[in-house]
Amino acid sequence: MRTIRTGQDANASSGSARPADSGASTAHRVRSVLAIPAFRRLWMVCALCSIGDWLSLLALSALVTKMTDIYLVKSFALSAVVATQLLPAMLLGPLGGVLADRFDRRKVMVVADLLRCGLFLSIAFVGELWWLLIANFLIGVCALFWIPAKDSSIPNLLRRPDQVETANQLGLVMTYGISVITAAGLFSAISAVGPTLNLRSELGLAYIIVIINGLLYLTSAVVLATRIKEISGRRRGRGPTQAPVGTPREGLEQPGLFAMLREGVRFIGTTPLIRGLLVGIAGAFAAGGAVIACAKLYAASLSGGDTAYGMLFFAVFLGLGLGMATAPRLAQRLPHNRLFGIAIVLAALALVVVALAPHLWVALAAVTLVGYCAGAAFLTGQTIIGSQVEDAVRGRTNAMVQLIMKIILFGATAVVPLLVGLVRPRTVTVFGEEMQIDGTRPVLLGAGLVAAVVGVVAYRQMDDRRSEPILSDLLHALRGGDDRRRGGGGLLIAVEGDTIADTATQAQRLAEWLRAGGRDVVLAGDPALDERRLRGVLEGASLSGARAHALVAAAVRADVVERRIRPALASGALVVMERFVDSPLAHLGASSGLGAAELEGLADWATGRLRPDVTVLLDRDPAGLGDARPDANGWDGMEHHWRVQRILTEMAAADPDRYVVVDGDGAADEVARRVREAVRPVLAERRVVMPDGPSSLAAGAEAQ
Repeated sequence: MRTIRTGQDANASSGSARPADSGASTAHRVRSVLAIPAFRRLWMVCALCSIGDWLSLLALSALVTKMTDIYLVKSFALSAVVATQLLPAMLLGPLGGVLADRFDRRKVMVVADLLRCGLFLSIAFVGELWWLLIANFLIGVCALFWIPAKDSSIPNLLRRPDQVETANQLGLVMTYGISVITAAGLFSAISAVGPTLNLRSELGLAYIIVIINGLLYLTSAVVLATRIKEISGRRRGRGPTQAPVGTPREGLEQPGLFAMLREGVRFIGTTPLIRGLLVGIAGAFAAGGAVIACAKLYAASLSGGDTAYGMLFFAVFLGLGLGMATAPRLAQRLPHNRLFGIAIVLAALALVVVALAPHLWVALAAVTLVGYCAGAAFLTGQTIIGSQVEDAVRGRTNAMVQLIMKIILFGATAVVPLLVGLVRPRTVTVFGEEMQIDGTRPVLLGAGLVAAVVGVVAYRQMDDRRSEPILSDLLHALRGGDDRRRGGGGLLIAVEGDTIADTATQAQRLAEWLRAGGRDVVLAGDPALDERRLRGVLEGASLSGARAHALVAAAVRADVVERRIRPALASGALVVMERFVDSPLAHLGASSGLGAAELEGLADWATGRLRPDVTVLLDRDPAGLGDARPDANGWDGMEHHWRVQRILTEMAAADPDRYVVVDGDGAADEVARRVREAVRPVLAERRVVMPDGPSSLAAGAEAQ
């Protein structure tokens, strides 16, 4: 007999129903992604390469200052290193995406890492400034090929599309957090240990750091070549089926490089979602470049020196980290396209406040908000590309995003200082406080207004024209509602399982028990009626294909959601829905061979991404079905029931925040008691009035 997962014991099981905003939820999402061996290894490879990237920035800029005695050259050391690495992206940006979509991505990454290793070693052996700059340019070319291949491979290594957001979150934390600290610490440690080892030559010490950097890329190449062969796989469409690299699409030979480049540009230009994404990213990075370019002078305008500059720098990165950390929870309440547009507009409005801030503390709060919104927008944009762009063009899309980012950032940092210099500083009095107005204020104000307009344009491009106003969506998210499409104070409970007989019985008994608590309870959906409607459409229109079946089933479910479930939830009722989405998906997946991602996407569209507050999964042993007689769907066979039960169990394990798994074997009364015990903690959290105590449970059972 299986264990009943209820009460406190449920909190430790994969079938528990914990609130979506709990800390355990984030920990579970991270663990579930890192539990995938191929992704975990790629994540560690990205850590090595990120440490190498940051370490190279420090090491090469240090080398430039040591290879020349000319003060002017020394003053431009960091700028020269950054410029020579940005230049390849501006000259050859889309080419990296074409290679990622055309060739084996693992081989592209391995070759790029080997070349980077050789180039870093050559810097130490040649020992000339001119070669350092050339080699750094070529290292930037290798990174140009490596990054789109890596970004495009990540979604293919994951088990489900909803894991893309967590994977991107882990990558950004590693790239802009852990790797920065590790590289800085490693650089400082090597520099400090040099005198101990009698390495008196600072130039020789810098060469040692460069060699270590090359060995990091060599390690990355070895791991990619030997331990992450899954990167060579491709996906057809959005399903889970893997196709070998180089397989002609639709039976045709793949086009050449320039034809693929034109195809990628055409795809981006004709796809509103991606077009809006690029427009939004351009506006966001233009504003970000303006902030970076005039941050030092802006701190001076607040009557602060290096201390104020450091505080502003810390505030923006603090906000950036917080935005990346909390974006997944916001995405539980808002669709990604709306979250992206809102984040950019709010960042722009916060930048306007920065421009008008009369005091340092106001500026710090506004700058933190700018960073927060920018972090949320950046992670959301990465998630949109990873989860909603086809694998065949994902590399070119990622490359175009990288190109836009670098061109806009480079242009902003070059133009903004010129604009700031056109305005003469003035001192004005605001509320008795003297305030210095220099060129940074109008530049930041203009950047904020431009970014706000761009954010609105991006949102209009990406909006899916849903009926809900964006303001109500935003207010609902800020109030902490955990469903993206729900109004009112209702609660949706779904009862899922292999057979209609089990789910119908338990859904009815659960609804009767809830009514005893005095709440308005709606028992939504009649599987038998839904099945008659489904069969009527299929037979009347002479439809027999698996995809046609799935589309008609989605239409039937969409009608139930719009006619019964949404109005009931809006009125504040408790809704018990038998076989809401999971059971139909499991049966279709087990019998039709359609990809899980395709079916889930269709179900999301049909229900408007409505999610139950809790799903009760009846975990029954298919062997207990005896002769496995056909159910109302017409499917039979013990093997089919085992496949369905396995799919349902995997769904519950993948999203434990929304599921309680209940032992479905035994008498109906005993199973009903387990269901009530399982949902009681969830209802208590929502302050739902319930029949209290064991006596009421028994009374409920007797009444039925």
